[in-house]
Amino acid sequence: MKIIFKMALLLVLCLYLAILSKLILFKYISLSEIINHFNFTYDEYHWRSNNFVPLKTIYFYLFLADINLNIRIVNLAGNIIGFAPFGFILPLVAKKFQRFSAVTVATFFLSLTFELLQLVFEFGSFDVDDLILNTIGGMLGYIPFKLGYLLIKSKKRMMDKQKYT
Repeated sequence: MKIIFKMALLLVLCLYLAILSKLILFKYISLSEIINHFNFTYDEYHWRSNNFVPLKTIYFYLFLADINLNIRIVNLAGNIIGFAPFGFILPLVAKKFQRFSAVTVATFFLSLTFELLQLVFEFGSFDVDDLILNTIGGMLGYIPFKLGYLLIKSKKRMMDKQKYT
């Protein structure tokens, strides 16, 4: 039964990563156009449209942007919410990711992979603030996992105490 549960979780993780890839990498292009993006040409405009300054985009959306509140929320909270499932599912799939630091590092590197793919293949724009927000999302997703883990552990302890008394 445990192996079936693990396999189902692994399948859910793969499905989640496929959906996340579509939403991050291929949101502006159709799947048939993807192959055209695998070129290594230098486009000066593309390189200027990226953000390598930490907190620049976050600050812009919070304090400077003269845009609809919904757009602000989608751009900031969307990055956090999009990576929260990763922080929850990953520790369920593999024991070595049951530590907060391991989930944080794994989320950062997953986000970095997406951002670098966007940068190199021009699927979108690189934004260091997305790294920050996505990592926070993974960290926040870990919290329900940890709370559930502690709850189950304490219930087991209580049941063991009742069994021996």
